[in-house]
Amino acid sequence: MKHDLLADMFSVIKNAERIGKGECMVPSSKIIKEILKLIQKNKYIGSFEFIDDGKSGNFRVELLGRINDCGVIRPRFYLKKDEFISWEKRFLPSVNIGLLFVTTSKGIIDHRHAKREGAGGALLGYIY
Repeated sequence: MKHDLLADMFSVIKNAERIGKGECMVPSSKIIKEILKLIQKNKYIGSFEFIDDGKSGNFRVELLGRINDCGVIRPRFYLKKDEFISWEKRFLPSVNIGLLFVTTSKGIIDHRHAKREGAGGALLGYIY
């Protein structure tokens, strides 16, 4: 039984990228859909589509081979609008490489957009 769908999504994508697959199936939820949209917008993955299996469904994700590492951040640390730099240093390899996913009152956004908006929130995961 899956308890943490977000962690399952990141591990499936990371493992499929490492063995060189062209696509993978990840579990579906609203949070996963929003994060996949952000990953696709930043060109880490190709297209993705929802596949209804009669239960909760899955997303078929087209992989482009651009992901080096990704993962969930547990516990979900809360950060203020001026604390992004320390978290970037902790989870990302360098400046302007990768994304941190942040849930804010404006929805799930990446850390660059949150900096521009001046919004804080809770960290969900990272990708680079």
